[in-house]
Amino acid sequence: MKTFGHRPALALRRSTTAAFVPSTASAPSAPSASSVPERWLASPWRRSVVAALAGALPVLAFPAPSLWWFAYVALVPWIALARSAPTGRRAAHDGWSGGFGFMLAMHHWLLPSLNVFTFVIAALLGALWAPWGALVRRFLAATPTRGQVAGALFVLPSGWLGIELVRSWQGLGGPWGMLGASQWQLEPALRLASVGGGWLLSFLVVAVNVAVAVLVSVRASRMPAVAGLVATAAATSAAWVWSPRPDVDGEVRIAVVQPGVVGGLDSGDRRFDREEQLTRRLVGQDVDLIVWGESSVGFDLGERPDLAGRIAALSRATGADVLVNVDARRSDKPGIYKSSVLVGPRGLTGDRYDKMRLVPFGEYIPARSLLGWATSVGKAAGEDRRRGTEQVVMNVGHGLRVGPMVCFETAFPDMSRHLTEDGADVLVAQSSTSTFQNTWAPEQHASLAALRAAETGRPMVHATLTGVSAVYGPSGQRLGPWLGTDSSTARVYAVPLAHGVTPYVRFGDWPAHAALLILAAWCATEGARTLRLRRLAPEPLGPPAHTVRESPARPGH
Repeated sequence: MKTFGHRPALALRRSTTAAFVPSTASAPSAPSASSVPERWLASPWRRSVVAALAGALPVLAFPAPSLWWFAYVALVPWIALARSAPTGRRAAHDGWSGGFGFMLAMHHWLLPSLNVFTFVIAALLGALWAPWGALVRRFLAATPTRGQVAGALFVLPSGWLGIELVRSWQGLGGPWGMLGASQWQLEPALRLASVGGGWLLSFLVVAVNVAVAVLVSVRASRMPAVAGLVATAAATSAAWVWSPRPDVDGEVRIAVVQPGVVGGLDSGDRRFDREEQLTRRLVGQDVDLIVWGESSVGFDLGERPDLAGRIAALSRATGADVLVNVDARRSDKPGIYKSSVLVGPRGLTGDRYDKMRLVPFGEYIPARSLLGWATSVGKAAGEDRRRGTEQVVMNVGHGLRVGPMVCFETAFPDMSRHLTEDGADVLVAQSSTSTFQNTWAPEQHASLAALRAAETGRPMVHATLTGVSAVYGPSGQRLGPWLGTDSSTARVYAVPLAHGVTPYVRFGDWPAHAALLILAAWCATEGARTLRLRRLAPEPLGPPAHTVRESPARPGH
């Protein structure tokens, strides 16, 4: 009894002593370096701002900065942020915020025209990346397995292409800022564009970003990431070696007339006078076609035979047809049209193409009854322009057939592909961008023609009112200098002609279709996996037990 009674006292003394002796196991440790950013990002607002900034980074790969190499790592911070999200819902928010930043950065030059509505558009389009952010976390959260990394290298680029496919709908703004378009000045990338268009370039760029993100943030999964990079390099090299090259078999001389900025209430008449003056400088230069920019004629030539006669006189003097662009209310049908009109030595030839895909808010307002208020906060279209119904290939003489497009339409690869299928020897784009002087928009727009030329194996002429004007050969290579926004001139370009059919023209948007199949296969696999887990889950042995709680004041109740 005595000994038994002393043991609790000894235990009490020991526990009391231990309570006052410092212990390394119980002492609070200093916060690790990795926990500091995690705590800082715990705020939803701060995390959303960081995601928006990360999403904006890819814009540096596009003109004007044109850091093409940056595109291959620009998504890494965004991917790293989404994979670290605590929940799938938070990862979706990271995707949405990053998409908002990407869209706002790519369209920042719209701010003077649309003001606050630019943020609304960016927020709506940014929502397309919410599922993509959740996908990033689904595949790359924590320490992904080799199978997850391999799946991410296919599913995440496919998800990105799915977003670009949705954005390609003209009503949502069109495919401006497709990630693959950032590679317009890289010769190997242009060769790949002839195989799978800008879609294939976007897929490869995202795949490289995913692999780099895994290399940087998940050491245990580096081997499958390296394997993905090696496979991408091998596929790119194979396409470089085996993809067909355009067969060059001739040359034509095409002149671009860029009048420069002309303002004032009588700008339409003065711009026409300037274009006429510049075109007369081409007399004796043996040109095959003369191209004026978008809205180069502000009057319907059916109502202004005097203007049509002056253009015909220029055609006779230079020996070449003149392709002008009329932006006016038509005399033969109601409404305002933007039309490519061909004028020869005898006047109007009858060849006319009416612009089919209009710029949202710039040339028409979608759902005007709901969104018409945009005209009160910016420079949105006061009246909707009318659309054309079909593309046109024009015979401009000298055996030369050209396929015209107007401004915004050069962002759509299907339009240039269809013109090539219809027999166009040269693609021609008439643009303005005069509203967006001193921004990145003119350079971004001019770069798209390089991609369209490489995709189709046809040279492309991009003629503008105020710059940037540019001409590209059938492989997408630049011919001669760009005509910048400070130029008012007429310049003749020797344009090589090429024939043959590129894989992209033959097979169309197959990378986008393949991406949809990959996404469908993944969804089917996930669905089957979920069903299997539900079947394997143990069933309860009996009805759930009910716990009876008694009230202390009323026992039994």
